[in-house]
Amino acid sequence: MTDSAARLDLRLVPAALTAWVVTAAGITWPVGPLLATACAAVGLGWAVLTRWCGQGRPALRTAAVAVLGAAVVGTGFAFAATLRSAAVRDHPIAQRLGTVGTVTVTPGEDPRPLGSGRLMFRGSLAELNGTEMTGSVVVSATTSGFGELTAGRPARFRARIGRPTRHDLTVAVLNATGDPALGRASPLQRVASAVRARFADEARRVLPADQAAVLPGLVLGDTSTVSANTTAEFRTAGLTHLMAVSGANVTIVCGAVLLSAAVVGPRVAVGLAAVALLTFVIVVQPTASVLRAAVMGAIALVAIVSARRRQAIPVLAATVLGLLIVAPQLSVDAGFALSVSATAALVVLAPGWAASLIARGWPRPLAEAVCVALAAQLVTAPLVAAISGRLSVVGVLANLAVAVVIPPITVLGTAAAVVCWVMPSAAGLMIRFTGPELWWLLRVASTAAELPGASVPVPSGLAGVLTVGGATLAIAVLWRWRKVGVRRCRPVVKRSSGERDGGPASDPG
Repeated sequence: MTDSAARLDLRLVPAALTAWVVTAAGITWPVGPLLATACAAVGLGWAVLTRWCGQGRPALRTAAVAVLGAAVVGTGFAFAATLRSAAVRDHPIAQRLGTVGTVTVTPGEDPRPLGSGRLMFRGSLAELNGTEMTGSVVVSATTSGFGELTAGRPARFRARIGRPTRHDLTVAVLNATGDPALGRASPLQRVASAVRARFADEARRVLPADQAAVLPGLVLGDTSTVSANTTAEFRTAGLTHLMAVSGANVTIVCGAVLLSAAVVGPRVAVGLAAVALLTFVIVVQPTASVLRAAVMGAIALVAIVSARRRQAIPVLAATVLGLLIVAPQLSVDAGFALSVSATAALVVLAPGWAASLIARGWPRPLAEAVCVALAAQLVTAPLVAAISGRLSVVGVLANLAVAVVIPPITVLGTAAAVVCWVMPSAAGLMIRFTGPELWWLLRVASTAAELPGASVPVPSGLAGVLTVGGATLAIAVLWRWRKVGVRRCRPVVKRSSGERDGGPASDPG
């Protein structure tokens, strides 16, 4: 492979990063017009500079293309963020803050228990006091009245209207004050809910309580039955990401299907993988986070299967741009940032590191497992620290220890979820086979969490990102300098012309 082919194609990265930054800033603060003006000024300045000084300087002209593209994209996204923020600020529901009204909301996800008999979910507003109205809302309610609510099932109820607590294009926070009147979800969402419920019931039937509680979280992202103690152990051990549907789940499921290429051929295997991807999204729950994970996992899978990292980065950047156009609130979503960073680490850092270890004699499976765990942990550590205010010191080792059991849990669990409705006995057998792997996962989490200094407190928020990210970058730079220094200190052994030509060396005497 030539250097040009091996070099990563980063031309779309500046545009994607600019769109992400200006969208997040424009949603969080009223600076959209300022950002649009700044992007336009930067683009115009670079255009003038390239016109005057670009003759005979190909590097400057190449940089100008990237800068001008990022400036144009940034200007457009800044204007879009301004319009979105203005629509939230001037939303009709803003005139009803502090009052009680009758609303109809369609949840975009299954409600999440908060403890003390309360739950919370995000949804789309459809009606306020008999008037059609749209907007994204957050609902807080009691489990007694909303316990049967599922994603896609409209609910009509009385609620106190409150001001949004986050700058994420949410128009209001609704505190339910009465029991809801529930409608019917779409057929697709009803099937998905029934499959998830049957899968959880079958897991409780054949597995111990702690394993049955964790399995739906690992396979379907359903953590409603996971105990607070287990959640704390996973957080301390750096394994929290396993309890959410991510691109890794998609990569494992589709990768297992692609193994059939040796039997049915590559084209049929790719088609089966596409069917598996669609089925996975439907069974898990076709919410925005799951669709995001499916897109990211598909990108990682294509990069791994084709070994074309050069194409993976432009696809990832284009995907970020497309998702921000459709759902700009993702720019301030921590899950989106974790998905993008983990996918980038998987397709950019891990393959090169693994190749270096394999060249030193490491077995390929071990090298790839170590590098995937290390790359994902290093890249996501600043974001996890910003969210939780703690940094797992044992995260890499814990992820490496459980890496071998996650694929069988995901594949067997997903297959069981698919067939549990029509073949419950077969589903129960597959779930039973996940028992030893789940036991090992729980044992690693509890052992790692009990180690002295397993996690250390760090600043949360932006300070946490800068602190942990800066420390990670410093370690990487120092390690790079060390390798360069070692290479420079190695003695250079000169070879004679006979040695270079394959003949015997001349007698130095």
